[in-house]
Amino acid sequence: MKRRFAPAFAVLTLSATAALAQSQGVSKDTIVLGSIQDLSGPLAGFGKQDRLGMMLRVDEINEQGGVNGRKIKLLVEDSGYDPKKAVLAAQKLVNQDKIFAMVAHIGTAQNLAAMPVQFDKNVINFFPVTAAREMYEPFHRLKYSFAATYYDQIRLAAPQLIKEKQAKKVCALYQDDEFGLEVLRGGEAALKAMGSDFAEKTSYKRGATDFSSQVAKLKAANCDFVVLGTIIRETIGAIGESRKIGFNPTFLGSSAAYTDLIHKLGGKPMDGLYATMTVQHPYLDEAAQPIRFWANKYKTKFNEDPTVFSVYGYNAVDAFIRAAQKAGPNLSTDSFIKAMDSMVIPPDIFGSPEASFGPQKRLGNNLSRISQIQDGRWKVVSDYVKP
Repeated sequence: MKRRFAPAFAVLTLSATAALAQSQGVSKDTIVLGSIQDLSGPLAGFGKQDRLGMMLRVDEINEQGGVNGRKIKLLVEDSGYDPKKAVLAAQKLVNQDKIFAMVAHIGTAQNLAAMPVQFDKNVINFFPVTAAREMYEPFHRLKYSFAATYYDQIRLAAPQLIKEKQAKKVCALYQDDEFGLEVLRGGEAALKAMGSDFAEKTSYKRGATDFSSQVAKLKAANCDFVVLGTIIRETIGAIGESRKIGFNPTFLGSSAAYTDLIHKLGGKPMDGLYATMTVQHPYLDEAAQPIRFWANKYKTKFNEDPTVFSVYGYNAVDAFIRAAQKAGPNLSTDSFIKAMDSMVIPPDIFGSPEASFGPQKRLGNNLSRISQIQDGRWKVVSDYVKP
């Protein structure tokens, strides 16, 4: 009897070992990815674009046969830019849908809220669409970030522009949360290195629409340079209010303000705004042919113009594909991490710098450059500012 059941027992043992080795979200023919976007809240414009960019790259790879024979299935949940909803979305994607990785989740507070849910089930947080340092610090084997941090963006870019403009009183307007505070800290570090400090600082609560008191405070302090820890409508609202009362300092925002929605919704008053950025906005008539081709491909598929957030989503999935292909047919969380830990992603058509990762390196690069809105569109005005 022992001899009769020994082979069967061996097969069961091997099957159990294989099941344990294989990560959730990976089957013979499918890789399940999840993403949490703001599809109904204040960043719904960004969230939609991010999702469409991801879909474009997923469709491309699936049409080519997938990753090592596996098609990608992308599941997207809505957070409404609310950290509590992000937790619920993460619980659904991780525990019910059994995703392999969370890709391009948008928002700082939302990622911070969702990551514990993911990490408890060994689910990677891959290329979140936020430039907060917490996306790679403190070190965690399941964190991978692509974005130069808000902190470094402002820390490196502000001194260059402050000197160029010969600004005397540098001030700050920022969102009262981790995103805005990271921009503020970057500005404080920049000014400290220059032997100075903010002449005035003023904040607003997430979701605010009236900035009259904050702008009045900045004007009263005679600010001639304002660092903006703002996103879409707050950038438009603050600059619009400033123009209305004749207050015209140099405005510098982070990559969170680098979007065509600023000049599309804000109009002429937005001319002159500077913002840090990496990926170039993909205008349909862009002079660079590769960008123009990509932008028109996107427009044909979705019947709307692409944006920089479309590129973020596209590039995040593209980077995932590169690593999953390198991991080989036996895809697991461990094999994916091993592949990423020797990954070098070359510069792309949108101007992103080379990104590299390692066993203790979870941020691809910390470089950014500066663009300015000129005559209603973003124009790159600096090279990458190196530390």
